[in-house]
Amino acid sequence: MKYKLLVLDVDGTLLNDAKEISKRTLATLRKVQQMGVRIMLASGRPTYGLLPLAKQLELGTYEGYILSYNGGQIISAKNGEVLFEKRISPEMLPYLEKKARKSGFAILTYDENRVVSNDADNEHVRYEAAINGMVPDRQEDFSIAIDFAPCKVMLVSDDEEALVALEDHWRRRLAGVMDVFRSEPHFLEVVGCSVDKANSLAALMSQLNIQTEEVMAIGDGVCDVSMLQLAGLGVAMGNAPDSVKRCADYVTLSNEEDGVAVAVEKAILAEVRMTEIPLDALNAHSKSTLMGNLGIQYTFASEERIEATMPVDHRNRQPFGILHGGATLALAETVAGLGSMVACQPDEFVVGMQVSGNHISSAHEGDTVRAVGTIVHKGRSSHVWNVDVFTSTGKLVSSVRVVNSVMKRR
Repeated sequence: MKYKLLVLDVDGTLLNDAKEISKRTLATLRKVQQMGVRIMLASGRPTYGLLPLAKQLELGTYEGYILSYNGGQIISAKNGEVLFEKRISPEMLPYLEKKARKSGFAILTYDENRVVSNDADNEHVRYEAAINGMVPDRQEDFSIAIDFAPCKVMLVSDDEEALVALEDHWRRRLAGVMDVFRSEPHFLEVVGCSVDKANSLAALMSQLNIQTEEVMAIGDGVCDVSMLQLAGLGVAMGNAPDSVKRCADYVTLSNEEDGVAVAVEKAILAEVRMTEIPLDALNAHSKSTLMGNLGIQYTFASEERIEATMPVDHRNRQPFGILHGGATLALAETVAGLGSMVACQPDEFVVGMQVSGNHISSAHEGDTVRAVGTIVHKGRSSHVWNVDVFTSTGKLVSSVRVVNSVMKRR
C-alpha cells in the first residue's frame, strides 16, 4: 500500500455544507481503513468537537488519530492517549483578554464540553459551541476563570479590518512566543509558537516512522496549505481558494460533490492489488465483528482465490459438537465479501444479496475448517462466488454459492 496515512481537514473538506459526511465518503473511508490506511482528522476544532466524527468513521477500531486546535494537540482515537501537545502559557491570558476588551472583541477558549467566553451570547461564539456539540459558558473575568493552559484562544469580531490590524501587530509583538492567524473572517486564533497542522503532523510521522511519500492530505483552507505541501500527495478541494489550489498536487471536486471520496478512490483504491491486501490488519480490525467472534481469519488473497479458516469450537458448534451450518454460511460470505470488495471499481461498493449452501459432511469440535472461494461470474451488477469448505484432512464439508450485488456510489 503506497499511502499509510490519510490526513483530512474537516469543515469544507470531509463535511459537506450541511456539516455531514456523505454516504459515499463514509463508505470510501471505511474501505481504505479496512485496507490498512490510517486516517487522521486535522481541524481547528477542539478535540471534544471531533470525537463524534471519529466515532462515525470508526477511527478507534482502525487506530486513527485526531489533530485538533489546528495542531495544538494530537490524540489516539483508539484510547485517547495524547501523542502531541503544545499549549499557551496561562500567564499570557490577561494580556490577551486586555487586548480583546480594548478592541471590543469577544474572547473564547475550550474546556472539556464548554466554550468559555466573556460574551457567550455572541452569534459566532454560540455557533462555534453548536457545531462542536459544546455548551457556551459566560465568564466575565475570562483570564481568572481559565485556570489551565489552553491549546487555543480565539478573538471574535465582525470588524475584519480591526482583526487584521491586531493580527499584524501580534505577528511582530508575539513572534517566538505565540502564533496568530485568521482562520475565518471573524476569528483571530492564538496558539503556541510554531503550532500548525504541518508541524504537528511531522511530529506524529516521526513517532510512527512514516515517510512523506506515504502520506496523503486533503484540505480546502489557508490553514491546510503547509499540511498539503508536507504530504507526499497534497489534494485541494474544488471549493478551495485559488491560492490553496496552487499549492496542491491535485485538485478534486468540492465538498458538495464528494471530493474526498473521489480523490481517495483515484489515489488509493484504484491502485490496490490483491497481493497488497494486509491480511493481518484485516484480521486484527475484525476482532469485534461477527468474523472475529467466530474466529474467522483470512489466510490468502489473490486475483483468483480468497481463503480463510475458522476453528470449530463452542462459538459455532451445535449441541452435539458438530459445526453449525449457519456458521459455515457466515464463513463463506466473509470470504466472498472480501473478494468482491477488492474486485469492484473504486466508485462501486458491494452488498450481499444471496447465499445458499449444500452441507455434505460434518466437521467436529476441535477441528479447523478452511474455506476456499473462487469467483465464477464477475458482471457489472453482480459477482457470483463458489466457496468450498474443507476439514483439516481435506474432507468437503459444504459447497456454498454467494451472490453479491455491485452498486455505484452516489
